Amino acid sequence: MSKSCKALTESDVDHFIRRGHVVLRDCFSRELAADWRALAFSRLGYDPDDAATWEEPRVHLPSMNRIPVREIAPGAWEAICDLLGGEDRLADPRTSWGDGFIINFSYGADEVWEPPETQREGWHKDGDFFRHFLDSPEQGLLTIVVWSDILPGSGGTFVACDSVKHVARHLYENPQGLLPSGSFGHLVSNCRDFAEITGNAGDVVLLHPFILHSASRNPSGRARFITNPPVALREPMDFNRDDTEDFSPVERAVLSGLGRERLDFKPSAPRERLVPERVRRQQEMLAAQKKRLAMG
Repeated sequence: MSKSCKALTESDVDHFIRRGHVVLRDCFSRELAADWRALAFSRLGYDPDDAATWEEPRVHLPSMNRIPVREIAPGAWEAICDLLGGEDRLADPRTSWGDGFIINFSYGADEVWEPPETQREGWHKDGDFFRHFLDSPEQGLLTIVVWSDILPGSGGTFVACDSVKHVARHLYENPQGLLPSGSFGHLVSNCRDFAEITGNAGDVVLLHPFILHSASRNPSGRARFITNPPVALREPMDFNRDDTEDFSPVERAVLSGLGRERLDFKPSAPRERLVPERVRRQQEMLAAQKKRLAMG
């Protein structure tokens, strides 16, 4: 059992615990999405109507604009709080979403499109900025914020819906923590339940932080815009709460994956923050884009 939710139904929570994600429709303005996409094309110097100008097949922009989630998408914000056990458990009640888009212009367009269950490369667990433990607070929840309409076979993110239990067991067996690179992707060989994330601008997908996922090929000729900001916790996850109703759905999914009702987990090594190479690249990219925009 758990505390009652404000935005999610019991069925939503059950789906999240069983399959690692829940889809929320029409969470924010399509007009805002269109404005920010237009700015992104200007920042890159690309023509949105001429794919020949799209020089890079895939671009991860730094954020230039940010709006608190509770203002841009209040229903999604309530759902985030539901999955994490309440707003008081979040590290920052002003958590925001920005226009740091991951744009898939044509990644893999020269290859045959494959469905997620046959793809064998690129699977990973997010979080390149910290050492991973079973209870890590740095990434209490993942989000896929959909900024452009995504049809099937058009670069939608692939997710391994049954990967949470395999990642949970791997982390439980490694209490010293694991570095993000190369530590989790191999676990996809144990997975059998896959999904392709599609949807419309304004949709939001909330994912368990342990879910394995992968980029997919985009031969559609349409640019796909998403962001995937994590939501941090104020404190590490707690799998040994006095009252079992206080377990968040995220914590319940971990315990379910481990086949445990509760667990007194303690890391055997210090927590560690990392500085990924992408941060330096994005700082340089942002400076160049501001210069381009200033020149008109």
